[in-house]
Amino acid sequence: MAAEEASTVRPSARDRLLAAANELFYKEGVHTVGIDRIIEQAGVAKASLYNTFGSKDELVRAYLENRQASVARRILAAVERYDAPRERLLAVFEGQGDLFAQPDYRGCAFIRASAESHPGDVTEQATEAYRRWIRTLLTELAAQAGVPEPEGLARQLHLLYDGSGHAARMDHDPAAAAAARAAAAVLLDGALARRDGSTASAR
Repeated sequence: MAAEEASTVRPSARDRLLAAANELFYKEGVHTVGIDRIIEQAGVAKASLYNTFGSKDELVRAYLENRQASVARRILAAVERYDAPRERLLAVFEGQGDLFAQPDYRGCAFIRASAESHPGDVTEQATEAYRRWIRTLLTELAAQAGVPEPEGLARQLHLLYDGSGHAARMDHDPAAAAAARAAAAVLLDGALARRDGSTASAR
């Protein structure tokens, strides 16, 4: 009986607002969608939005932070499938491919939102935080793989990551992530070969 009651518990106002924001902001844009649309879809009173988030800007921030958390879970799940450092780094693109395969994929939520942003606003701040997370992850994984200049390789891989997302959206091509992974493998193996060559010549 308790299990049945638990299954019928209605999501909190916060969860409903975030679910509505996630759907509407992602499909239509953070500025295009007004507060009234969010409230109507969430089925809450206007006061609930302001009591929970304080403003639309803070709802936008929470929406983008939620998107980052969702992307991070998928990317890190792909990374954790492997033990070898080389494969863990390349798995970032496998995780990206998992994102592209989702039926509601409409491109990077941060690119979509940043097209409407203004300098210093919450959208720009959240987008910069997301991009720092991706770059830091790539740098750390490159260092673990033994790349001598991990920051440089991470920058190159980040460009592939961005391009893969654009191609998946613009060309309707979920396989873009696999192509990006193959290109990343060439860059990674080249960096490791240069390291090994430098080590051999130093002996």
